[in-house]
Amino acid sequence: MGPPSSSGFYVSRAAALLLAGLAAALLLALAVLAALYGRCARVAPSELHHRGDQDAAPSPPGEQKESPPTGQSHPTLEPAVTATRDKGRPFGPWDQLRLPRWLVPLHYELELWPRLKPDEPSAPALSFTGRVNITVRCAVATARLLLHSLFLDCESAEVRGPLSSEDVWFALEMEYMVLELREALQPGSRYELQLSFSGPVYQDKREGLFLNVYTDQGARRALLASQMEPTFARNVFPCFDEPALKATFNITIIHHPSYVALSNMPKLGQSEKEDLSGSKWTVTTFYTTPYMPTYLVAFAICDYDHVNRTERGKEIRIWARKDAIANGHADFALNITGPTFSFLEDLFNISYPLPKTDIIALPTFDDRAMENWGLLMFDESLLLLQPDDQLTEKKTVISCIVSHEIGHQWFGNLVTMSWWNNIWLNEGFASYFESRIINYFNSKLPRNEVFFSDILHGVLKEDHALVSRAVSMKMENFTETNEINELFDLFTYNKGASMARMLSGFLNENLFIGALKSYLETFSYSNAEQDDLWRHFQMAIDDQSQIVLPATVKNIMDSWTHQSGFPVVTLNVSTGIVKQEPFYLEKVKNQTLLTHNATWIVPILWIKSGTTQSLVWLDKSSKVFPEMQVSDFDHDWVILNLNMTGYYRVNYDKLGWKKLNQQLEKDPKAIPVIHRLQLIDDAFSLSKNNYIEIETALDLTKYLAEEDEIIVWHAVLVNLVTRDLVYDVNNYDIYPLLKNYLLKRLTSVWNIYSTIIRENVATLQDDYLALISLEKLFETACLLGLEDCLRLSRELFKNWVNHPENEIPYPIRTVILCYGIALGSDKEWNFLLNIYTNNTKEEEKIQLAYAMSCSKDPWILNRYMEYAITTSPLIFNETNIIEVVAASEVGRYVVKEFLVNNWQAVSERYGTQSLVTLLYIIGRTISTDLQIVELQQFFSPMLEEHQRLTVHAKLQTIKNKNLKNKNQSARIAAWLRKNT
Repeated sequence: MGPPSSSGFYVSRAAALLLAGLAAALLLALAVLAALYGRCARVAPSELHHRGDQDAAPSPPGEQKESPPTGQSHPTLEPAVTATRDKGRPFGPWDQLRLPRWLVPLHYELELWPRLKPDEPSAPALSFTGRVNITVRCAVATARLLLHSLFLDCESAEVRGPLSSEDVWFALEMEYMVLELREALQPGSRYELQLSFSGPVYQDKREGLFLNVYTDQGARRALLASQMEPTFARNVFPCFDEPALKATFNITIIHHPSYVALSNMPKLGQSEKEDLSGSKWTVTTFYTTPYMPTYLVAFAICDYDHVNRTERGKEIRIWARKDAIANGHADFALNITGPTFSFLEDLFNISYPLPKTDIIALPTFDDRAMENWGLLMFDESLLLLQPDDQLTEKKTVISCIVSHEIGHQWFGNLVTMSWWNNIWLNEGFASYFESRIINYFNSKLPRNEVFFSDILHGVLKEDHALVSRAVSMKMENFTETNEINELFDLFTYNKGASMARMLSGFLNENLFIGALKSYLETFSYSNAEQDDLWRHFQMAIDDQSQIVLPATVKNIMDSWTHQSGFPVVTLNVSTGIVKQEPFYLEKVKNQTLLTHNATWIVPILWIKSGTTQSLVWLDKSSKVFPEMQVSDFDHDWVILNLNMTGYYRVNYDKLGWKKLNQQLEKDPKAIPVIHRLQLIDDAFSLSKNNYIEIETALDLTKYLAEEDEIIVWHAVLVNLVTRDLVYDVNNYDIYPLLKNYLLKRLTSVWNIYSTIIRENVATLQDDYLALISLEKLFETACLLGLEDCLRLSRELFKNWVNHPENEIPYPIRTVILCYGIALGSDKEWNFLLNIYTNNTKEEEKIQLAYAMSCSKDPWILNRYMEYAITTSPLIFNETNIIEVVAASEVGRYVVKEFLVNNWQAVSERYGTQSLVTLLYIIGRTISTDLQIVELQQFFSPMLEEHQRLTVHAKLQTIKNKNLKNKNQSARIAAWLRKNT
């Protein structure tokens, strides 16, 4: 699955959408009850007989069916029948998350018939029917069969072989269908489960079989697509829905003749079918798949066009709306897909095994992508490149997501983790290789800085010793299906990628790739555990003598993947002593001793005075490295964690930081960009969490007048110019001090990028780091009152108002729109309102809604909020306008006055929870108990009783945070006075 996306500017939904959500939840609850208490109607079993091997549909020319992989097993779960539940069923394997090992699926014959018609694109209750015949091998004698099924109505059930079913019932909590047989199945024998079923097509969520309604060529259209990962195949057909239970699939889709049907494999044939009303339907069959898990089964039914090319004899097709195809929006994705496949084939010397690849751009896929074998699915925003995307980071984002999903064809599809607790073996390596692929095709992109910005920085901000999340989780930690969904997070993707990168960092390239190649070859079409991966790396280590490790690969890597958090590695350059301790958020004295005594086996690549040194290992809590010592009297300096390949932060003693400061002020370019970035990021994080003083971090910024790398500036500004340090603590002294200090140093980098914006903005289109950093640079320059920034904002905004074809450059559009309104009058505001009203793109509407809140005129903001609560719910429905206004400095006071007479209307429009959110937004600057009491008294008539009880504790938390920030802000102000 694609990398997890960050949430956008959305704050809340309109009351109407909330009511619709409640209604949908009620209907869902009724459906659940119906499924729980329903019974499956059985047809009379036909004459039963023992069944041997069955011929499947032919494979494509040149393709051979693989033998079933061995070793597909998982722990036996024996039923305990001594206790009974209120539902009248005894406790048993249906109360366990994992299937018992009684049956092994070998092959599925699956037929689906969704009733989608082009003249009914958004039918209110669209459904599908289906049939599945599952060939299984019995491993343990049993008279009871369990397989997964959720929200499906079972029309009939038979077991051929020669036994019939006595009863069928559903264990809803663990999402099982249970078949009770008259006699036991016998070990070693093969049987066929024959099931007919029906189910709903989802319209409000993108899981199972779901509907997308969209507009193309001026007409309203609809398509169907599937999303099975991680546990949604059971929503579409009864199956053994675990990743280790691989099987082959013959898929048949019945669909309206005006649609095309797509699935994992190429089309085998088509025929025609009539329904009871005489309507004609097309029956499309597909070639047999390789062995694969149920979560990779995929299909789509659509009225799309496509572009195609051939790569090494295999066809690649990109499917999208006809308008998008005609306008060339899929061309970029098509042009990078084939070479990406070829790169990975050559890297691992393992060919992509399927005869074709289809990639489909879905109108709505919740900003996700999915690696289904042979039929990859993307949210169209992550696949299609439009002409006005040239000055966005979109091209790099598309390249990353496409590379990630293609990486899964080896890591996940060819070799699959045995169970979801090791999903990082899929997602971590796909994320790691996405960065390598991007660098291979665009060598100008600085590989280390991009990995830091896209992957490492985000997860280091979230990870710490007390987070209850390791990369590789123990099986006993899972008791519910929804816990599997929660695994698709930063730790699986970003920390997993960082683990792969660290492993690559302390091995050489040939050994790293060679071990992965061996792993992929051994477990092709099968499943693997984390230990299997470590074993293949150990085999590679044992076959050579150049690289010597302090422990086995398993012991080294388990110290990282089996425990949460990461270490802070501290070097005392005076003594050469290096120690490690767990990283805590807001560490308190002696916390390590009290709560965490584990250690990591830490690889330390390092540089001394610009020269790369030999790898050393910190395999205990502390160790002496005499070669790392420096003297106060020499010019040497030391930086640990070369290229930030290790997953840890680095601290130094006072002399170590002093030496680095001296080098930065003397010749900053002697320290590579990635390490200037590292020093800033590590120092501010360590100071924020009580490992070092804030003054130590601030000292690193003295050299910034000589810094022209925008990514380094971005790291400084996101740490130093923040709302909680500048505004929310009401420390008005810090603003002029920051202004004087930073504007003197910003000149160089500002002149570079303001000149580019004015003279040749197109040159930015391939500068990814600038595209993701420019907004913060412009926002800070204008915030600090840099006259040229304010002047440029006026120029760009005015030019766009007078000549709409002269668009504001995308990277700074949000800033320019905001300052265009802040520096303008109601004339500019009304212009923006008109643009908003006539715009149809949700992302742009959110941007415009935010910009209109930037006005400094209270009467304009008041009118804005009146519009929001009195106009149609279809207007201003992208976000909560009241919350957006309250977030601004002027708006905070205006909203409080507005609520006096309008809180009921606000509650009706945005829901009662919005009032609680507004309380927190308005109260974001509180620092005394008296302010808390006043705020609670003000909001008391607006809140429900349970809400009043919860807000006090939250306000106390805000107060305590502001008091801490106030102290930090005062120390920053004192340092600025001294150094300005």
